[in-house]
Amino acid sequence: MDFKLTEEHIMIRDAARDFAKAELLPGVIERDEKQEFPKELIKKMGELGFLGMMASPEYGGGGMDTISYILAMEELSKIDASASVMVSVNNSLVCWGLDTFGTEEQKKKYLSKLTTGEKLGAFCLSEPEAGSDATSQRTTAIDKGDHYILNGTKNWITNGSSADYYLVIAQTDKEKKHKGINAFIVEKEWDGFEIGPKEQKLGIRGSDTHSLNFNDVKVPKENRIGEDGFGFKFAMKTLSGGRIGIAAQALGIASGAYELAKDYSKQRKAFGTEICNHQAIAFKLADMHTQIEAARHMVMKAAWDKDQGLNYDLSGAMAKLHASQTAMDVTVEAVQVHGGNGYVKEYHVERLMRDAKITQIYEGTSEIQKIVISRSILKD
Repeated sequence: MDFKLTEEHIMIRDAARDFAKAELLPGVIERDEKQEFPKELIKKMGELGFLGMMASPEYGGGGMDTISYILAMEELSKIDASASVMVSVNNSLVCWGLDTFGTEEQKKKYLSKLTTGEKLGAFCLSEPEAGSDATSQRTTAIDKGDHYILNGTKNWITNGSSADYYLVIAQTDKEKKHKGINAFIVEKEWDGFEIGPKEQKLGIRGSDTHSLNFNDVKVPKENRIGEDGFGFKFAMKTLSGGRIGIAAQALGIASGAYELAKDYSKQRKAFGTEICNHQAIAFKLADMHTQIEAARHMVMKAAWDKDQGLNYDLSGAMAKLHASQTAMDVTVEAVQVHGGNGYVKEYHVERLMRDAKITQIYEGTSEIQKIVISRSILKD
């Protein structure tokens, strides 16, 4: 693996960094407090190409590699993880899923609008009793010949009320178990589709998280993704790539907190000198930096595996596991370096600490990642 970034990689990273500082930073605390979805900012990110980075240029995407995507994700996440998770869902789950497995008609009708930010997507897998266990879907899609009738509830859906198109995983034939699961494209305005209450969250409060209800929603047959029974495989392959995006988000949260802590330690004085000159603080910064660099290498390796066409299930799971733990460790220490100020909103690190926790939960909890890892290393 070549660790040197190309000129294009650097340009993309710098563009994301500049956008985050100029557009996301102002108002980020207020959006967190009010749980406001940054609609105008998402639109701007679409115009800049951040919502369809890896999708085919034929459908309005950037045609970029995964490394470009994670570089952008890290920079956006340093400032606003609420905005970056919307980017992650639209890129890793929705656009990638449609670009890789959708029909030509589906790509022209839906993907071409999702890549540009004209429309926003959501991925609907989790249910009240089927989070990481995708085989336990209670949402049903009954085959009626030329269409399906969709019924059920989905929970914890990012972009829940703001999306236009929803990729919904549902059970068509319970007797076939995971081979009886399908994936469908559902439009927001269809009859029977209802948006439930907004979740009151600890972190990523600016992101739009809702439960969704499907009551006899009529889904045309042409909106099924792949062959009959492909839904489980679709969900697993899509989530595997999604882990890399979330690992990059965790890396960004950790990096953002570390940079704030380092800068603060050079300004804050105690006992006659800047606190960075005290070994207790200097050693914290050393540990934080080391953890972040290790996480960055793991995230880059997973992205590289994906770009090389290699199996990235193991590297992606390990990257997410380590990066999410790093995000928690580093943000807690960043608050500690700030002392009492770390507990105050204006210094940002308390928000990053709250945001960090979700990276250990979504796209599969840390325990799920350990299952993926252990199965992989023990199968030989």
